Amino acid sequence: MKLVRLGLAGAFLVEIEPHADERGFFARTFCAREFAAAGLDSRLVQTSLSWNPTPGTLRGLHFQAAPHAEAKLVRCVRGRIYDVIADLRPDSPTFAQHLAIELAADERNAIYVPPGLAHGFLTLEPDCEVHYQMSEFHAPEAARGVRWNDPALGIVWPRAIAVISARDRGWPDLQPVP
Repeated sequence: MKLVRLGLAGAFLVEIEPHADERGFFARTFCAREFAAAGLDSRLVQTSLSWNPTPGTLRGLHFQAAPHAEAKLVRCVRGRIYDVIADLRPDSPTFAQHLAIELAADERNAIYVPPGLAHGFLTLEPDCEVHYQMSEFHAPEAARGVRWNDPALGIVWPRAIAVISARDRGWPDLQPVP
């Protein structure tokens, strides 16, 4: 497993290093020791799966407010997604910046999203499944979001939005997370 720093403070691309033989391959997708050595939250307490049948489905941008702020490890296990993270931490050198990366099942890559960043994705293919591991338990009262098309973030989505929830359409514009 390789941890590759991304352009937002504390965000990493997680790439596998497969060990192949006649059976196929085996690879680690997470290692608490390596995450901790890189200064990442290695405590993962909850795992979730999102299925999205329609290409152009947008989920996000989501985060949990303190004291339930969470780190996320996000992987596309079926299909391809355009994954976006946005830095909402006012003291961060990358505050109000976003980063987009394609996650694909056949690439087997993942993104580590530190607390204080909003996360969302757009499906690029039908029947996408996205697997999340989180460092905090879901707290509905702490659920927050940022509008997917907030001009302050300037996210350019690679295709038209076909499906989006009323809740995700109604998130406010960028607000720093304390």
